[in-house]
Amino acid sequence: MTIAQQLKIKQFPFEIKDSEGNRIYLENSYGYWAKREFDSDGNKIYYEDSKGYWAKRKYDSKGNEIYYENSYGTIHDKRPKTDVQKAIELLEKEGLLVDGKILKN
Repeated sequence: MTIAQQLKIKQFPFEIKDSEGNRIYLENSYGYWAKREFDSDGNKIYYEDSKGYWAKRKYDSKGNEIYYENSYGTIHDKRPKTDVQKAIELLEKEGLLVDGKILKN
């Protein structure tokens, strides 16, 4: 049962906003709904809808998106990497690391 059905809402679209004015929930008369979450800086960090789609995001201290992932399997990861993570990525790229094992020449 959707929020509008629970509240017996008859006028659509039905929406809920947070204290900052961000629309965190939307529903139409067909039962479609979408919800969003925002961080304290107003950046959208999560989205989900009644069709099963979802997406999540992370931002750095300057508000730049550094991570994105969705239910289709798309991932964009721009988070800073440690030196160890960079070394592992380089070994994998060069074909010297397979399934966590370093190959010897």
